[in-house]
Amino acid sequence: MKLIIQRLIAILLLVIPGLGAAYGFLLMKDALYDYFAQMGGVDSSAPDFSWGSFIIGAILFLIGIGFIGGWTFFRDRKRNYLSSRFRPSKPRPPRPSVDDGKSE
Repeated sequence: MKLIIQRLIAILLLVIPGLGAAYGFLLMKDALYDYFAQMGGVDSSAPDFSWGSFIIGAILFLIGIGFIGGWTFFRDRKRNYLSSRFRPSKPRPPRPSVDDGKSE
């Protein structure tokens, strides 16, 4: 039962940022659509753009996508699925000292 609860929590940790990203995308889309719809209207001479809705949507979208992308990146790094350029670099072992046989 404990494993089922852990998996449910893990799914919720991915679904909540995904829903936030989807809602942010919808806010940005609605702001752009409303602006272009007002631009084509006869009664409106200067359409206004709802910057607040667009910026909040962009923030929600970027946070949600960043969280899901970061989670996937670190999970793949842990399981060694990444290419060599994304793996953490291993420090070089120290060079052995070379004794040239000349002693003083």
